[in-house]
Amino acid sequence: MTDGNPTPNLGRKNLRVAAALGGIVAGMVGLSYAAVPLYDLFCKVTGFGGTTQVAQAVSERVVDRTVTVRFNADVNGNLPWQFRPAVTQMQVKVGEAATTTFHARNTSDKVLVGTATYNVTPDKTGIYFNKVQCFCFTEQRLEPGQSVEMPVYFFVDPAMADDPKLADVTTITLSYTFFLAADQSAAAKPAQPAPAQAAQALDGAKATSYQGTSPQPPQGGAGAGPAARPN
Repeated sequence: MTDGNPTPNLGRKNLRVAAALGGIVAGMVGLSYAAVPLYDLFCKVTGFGGTTQVAQAVSERVVDRTVTVRFNADVNGNLPWQFRPAVTQMQVKVGEAATTTFHARNTSDKVLVGTATYNVTPDKTGIYFNKVQCFCFTEQRLEPGQSVEMPVYFFVDPAMADDPKLADVTTITLSYTFFLAADQSAAAKPAQPAPAQAAQALDGAKATSYQGTSPQPPQGGAGAGPAARPN
């Protein structure tokens, strides 16, 4: 009877187990990175969590139903800025294009870059709240004491009137929160001159920085209603 040496076999088994565990860990890391853009896409498509929509043009249909749109502005404690809406609320018809403005001011003695996040409540209205022009997620670079007026051009999708789950909605609150941008490298760069033409800004990478500009709402499709009047 020959005594076998189990050490080589045991070593190979350990290597296989280690390789399998390494593959599982690598897969989990990959999934965690993929989950962020997938979750973001899910929110944009479904309006989950009050995520609003982006529209290339205004609605051509206006419904005889009025909702109150309220505006809320907050600033994270790490960003020494003042941030407020020009009006706190306005009445709009469903499907009618409306424009409002938010005011931001750098109260510090440093050049700072801020970025804004947003959502609407009730959450279920997110899929119907469309922004054509917005400063959302756009980095804003403000000099010490500098102020900027940032317009938001939006409409409530008339399809909301056809959704029985939204029949009880009479008020929608659009909220923004400004944070200190993680990347402050733009603060060290010279201020860029204001663009001469009206901004056609959308959420994300195509958004325009409103540095002292007051762009007019972009011209949308036919049938666009006038800008809503504040209460």
